[in-house]
Amino acid sequence: MNSLYQSSIKSLPLLGHGKVRDNYAVGDDKILIVTTDRLSAFDVVMNEPIPGKGMVLNQMTDFWFSKLGHIVPNHLTGVAPESVVAADEVEQVKGRAVVAKRLKPIMVEAVVRGYIIGSGWKDYQDTGSVCGIKLPEGLKQAEKLPQPIFTPAAKADLGEHDENISYEEMESRIGAELAARMRDVAIQLYTEASEYAATRGIIIADTKFEFGLDENGVMHLMDEVLTADSSRFWPADSYATGISPPSFDKQFVRDYLETLDWGKTAPAPALPADVINKTQAKYFEAIERLTGEKLKA
Repeated sequence: MNSLYQSSIKSLPLLGHGKVRDNYAVGDDKILIVTTDRLSAFDVVMNEPIPGKGMVLNQMTDFWFSKLGHIVPNHLTGVAPESVVAADEVEQVKGRAVVAKRLKPIMVEAVVRGYIIGSGWKDYQDTGSVCGIKLPEGLKQAEKLPQPIFTPAAKADLGEHDENISYEEMESRIGAELAARMRDVAIQLYTEASEYAATRGIIIADTKFEFGLDENGVMHLMDEVLTADSSRFWPADSYATGISPPSFDKQFVRDYLETLDWGKTAPAPALPADVINKTQAKYFEAIERLTGEKLKA
């Protein structure tokens, strides 16, 4: 399997390198998004790739776009990535890239939580609420919420932490009508995805969606969708409350980093081979469980 830490496509203008994705311009109205094998933890990009991880994320997103396309338009164009790069660059995009519509990003992330975990659990312990939303008393860690809640976050610059904001703050930033549409669509996406994932033995504890507007102001789902990087996936057969359940993502990396005397700022410490291998295995297991098919290498 070809591993790609950073793409080097010269046939298209580079728009920028994100934590995981490299973006290139395809004309004025499209963008080539290459999902690399980089991994970020605590908003710091690690120095070692997780081989095949980018292919997992790309193919998982395509799977969800297909399954949830009836809810909201998405950024797919149907243009083959291999057709927009030079012949000697095809290996860099094969199985891990998409040609997307060039949209104007809405600078608020749509976070939906179905279970009380992570920063939401800390918030609840301190205040009895999550992002200002009052929750029932006596909830245990990782417990399912009575219904999914929408907790927006302001998108931060690369290397900075996204900031949880209130729904009222979201309305003031992007307008009441767009805020309500984002909220309603995000909850519908999460609900339908969760119901499907449950049939595959996976609990989607929470997730984040990103949206953008086209030239006519139509809202589109964009970026990655319901992947092991943008969501907490828990195996249903090992789920329990009162603990932080094991997950199909970079948990091995996070757990390892928590054992180190490291300030969670760049430069990142080196990852041991066994942590890389275990993390890779979790990503591969996630896509196979979810789709019923092995990764298309």
